[in-house]
Amino acid sequence: MPDQELEAVVARAVADAGAELEALEVSTAGKRQVVKVVVDRDTGIDLDDVAEVSRRVSAALDEAADALGSAYTLEVTSPGVDRPLTRARHWTRARARLVQARLADGTTVSGRVGNAGAAEVDVLVDGTVRQLRYADVAHATVQIEFKQPPAEELALLRIEEESR
Repeated sequence: MPDQELEAVVARAVADAGAELEALEVSTAGKRQVVKVVVDRDTGIDLDDVAEVSRRVSAALDEAADALGSAYTLEVTSPGVDRPLTRARHWTRARARLVQARLADGTTVSGRVGNAGAAEVDVLVDGTVRQLRYADVAHATVQIEFKQPPAEELALLRIEEESR
């Protein structure tokens, strides 16, 4: 089965489990294939969700016996905190979080994420809300924080404490 067909089989199984397919990688380890499936959803993924996705993807791959052509090991995981923000939904999930973005012009912006739309996102940078177009962002990641965001920053972004 070609890669597009394999991805369609896996994506359907992931969607049936109520999640979104973020990435699919197939590699070879000896005589076995290793199928790595990265999943997420707006409300986050926990271990029970990963187990459910794993069951459904495994069943779908077993049904489509020619999907891999050989024995396989299935790995299902979530993206982790170091995942680059590459899609509008990633920015939506990062609301109120601190991010660092390298822009297409080579400059770097660090700030707190506000409202994210289809083509751009509000980011609080040095006390001023800026709109960043996704097309202008070369690379962006969430920065790890060990404390709650300052209330004054959330107020500038119009984010209420209970909505986070």
